[in-house]
Amino acid sequence: MGMDTQSDTRVGDLPLVAGEDLTGMEGLLAKLAASGGTPVVVLPDAATDVAAFVVIEGAATVRPLESGRNVRLRLSGDCVPGDLLVAADPTDPLLRGLVSVVSAVAGTYRGLAIAEQAGETGQLVLARPMAVGNIEVV
Repeated sequence: MGMDTQSDTRVGDLPLVAGEDLTGMEGLLAKLAASGGTPVVVLPDAATDVAAFVVIEGAATVRPLESGRNVRLRLSGDCVPGDLLVAADPTDPLLRGLVSVVSAVAGTYRGLAIAEQAGETGQLVLARPMAVGNIEVV
């Protein structure tokens, strides 16, 4: 019988250490980072960040974005079902962690999810995570 190489893996929500105050940040995107070698979760702050989690509880319980389970993501702007959602401008302190419909403005965006319902700014919109990858708008 072989060695179990998957014995220390986890599924579902993950209780991780918050690398910043995430109180009231439920529904926002988060990324994994390191603090002195310890894994922590923080809001994204650069367009190149891989925000692979959504904050479920501000004490740093996060849920991995996976296509088998829809999630509610905090929206900036409006959307309709089928819209591709990307991380809103993470360099803007008011937009960190939010999602928005992919912009017509030239740039590279990371497709994260497909809206499953119509939504408007501030709403926790129902979305299906999809690993779409980078979308370049010219």
